[in-house]
Amino acid sequence: MRRTIRAMLLLLSLLPALASAHHVLGRPSYSLNEDSNTPPSMQVETQIGKYFVTYMVFPAFPQPGKPGRINLYVKRLRDDHPFLGKVRFTIRDDSWLASDDAREELGVQEPVDNVFRQGFVISEPGDYLVIAEFEAEGEPYRIDFPLRIGNPSSMGPLGITLGVIIVLLIAVNLLQRRRLARLKTSEYHAREEA
Repeated sequence: MRRTIRAMLLLLSLLPALASAHHVLGRPSYSLNEDSNTPPSMQVETQIGKYFVTYMVFPAFPQPGKPGRINLYVKRLRDDHPFLGKVRFTIRDDSWLASDDAREELGVQEPVDNVFRQGFVISEPGDYLVIAEFEAEGEPYRIDFPLRIGNPSSMGPLGITLGVIIVLLIAVNLLQRRRLARLKTSEYHAREEA
């Protein structure tokens, strides 16, 4: 009898370890979206001028064509009071060749419960730069932060540049070898004729 109870207790203690994780925070994982309460993919805290800024991106891994959300918290350093003005959100491609003029406006938001919430839907995978701008006490403030959508190409500008340099080095090496072989051949023939 005691062995049966011990075996049942052992089995019950192993049961949680055998269960697979299909839920995050008590919710099925298939229903996670920009409105979920799961941890964000990015949470950064920084000080800019007289303000302390925290921003978060939801869901944890934004996908192309699917809605996402940016939460921005702004409060004054001296008294911890939240900023109550408007924040303008824009986005641009975060590549070497992208200019700051090629920005797309996401929206202008007012705080709701001291949080500036900006939704977005981006159709192309890649690396982007989100820009949040506001003006307080006559001074302009700008916060830039990266945003990755989906799984962008592994060959970025740096990889392409590196590949071109390697191909050029190989081509120069082959040309130098051919030139050296022709030079040796012509010297050999010149010695034979003499």
